Amino acid sequence: MRLGVLDIGSNTVHLLLVDAYIGAKPAAFASHKRPLSLVKFLDSSGAITEEGQQELVGFISEAVRFAARHRAEDMLSFCTSAIREAPNGAEVISRVQTAADVELTELTGSQESAMTFFAVRRWRGWSAGHILNFDIGGGSLELAYGQNEMPSTALSVPLGAGRLTRDFLPSTMQDGAPPSKTEVKELKSYVREEMEAARREFPQLKQQLEVTATSKTFRSLARLTGAEPSAEGPYVQRTLALKDLKPLVKQLAELPSKERAKLPGVSEMRADQVFAGALVAETAMKTFGIEELTICPWALREGLILRRLDTLAREVNVQISHAPAVGHVDLATELRRPTHKDVKAIAVEHASA
Repeated sequence: MRLGVLDIGSNTVHLLLVDAYIGAKPAAFASHKRPLSLVKFLDSSGAITEEGQQELVGFISEAVRFAARHRAEDMLSFCTSAIREAPNGAEVISRVQTAADVELTELTGSQESAMTFFAVRRWRGWSAGHILNFDIGGGSLELAYGQNEMPSTALSVPLGAGRLTRDFLPSTMQDGAPPSKTEVKELKSYVREEMEAARREFPQLKQQLEVTATSKTFRSLARLTGAEPSAEGPYVQRTLALKDLKPLVKQLAELPSKERAKLPGVSEMRADQVFAGALVAETAMKTFGIEELTICPWALREGLILRRLDTLAREVNVQISHAPAVGHVDLATELRRPTHKDVKAIAVEHASA
């Protein structure tokens, strides 16, 4: 089936169409996105302005037409911290649903964190053991930890790169100038306090641990420290080391936005906020005692796609295509009719647990 996922983030509104089958890796079919920094459309109270709402409704309506034109059979539409934390967020969601005829789901911070972790687990597999994942968005930082498909700890904290730039770096927001020493000092203090509070929510980390990171911010930082560009594809190993990140944070703090935008992996739209994102990444790695992490190409969108497929697979009456396979097994029938041998094996397994 062709499935669409509409992601309304703090920096981008992105529609991804995938051809998805139960038991197969979702294959991207088409993508339609627009750089729309909702952080720049907030008034003094943090509410989304009329101009921002019009931009949002206009693009979402365009995305719905794009999905219909490419014969999407199902579409998931969700929003994260950009709308979730706006004082008029509920009104914006209602307006979008009325004007664009889209059922927009508002994810909580913990749901966002958990679904991202779920995608990472599916990508990395069970051999990864315990996973600790970081994801820096425009409005929040998501952290998740666990050994199963869903994390045992999932947290969202207000350390998004766009939010911090708006709240702590007025020099950069106004004219793209490097932040002052006072601004940097205040930002560092705030990020450190929030990160230390977040760390206390997590248990002691297991020794058999794989540390991963998702999001455009982490991909950009990895690229800036020598990782392969995205054009090389998702299967290239990309890492980010703390020893390389420390000098990068200092370098970014000294550059105006127009110079940051010339660096590899930094777009003009994200040049203002890449310093704040780098500082959050460095502080997170220091606070959790991480020397190096691995970049994972799957994140929230993929997590929601995979979760949707899992749900459909459990709904026996829903007709959905399966990936090509050798032979054919009616799993629904087989699962309803366990053999005597299966029951005995299950009983032995539970007895020895």
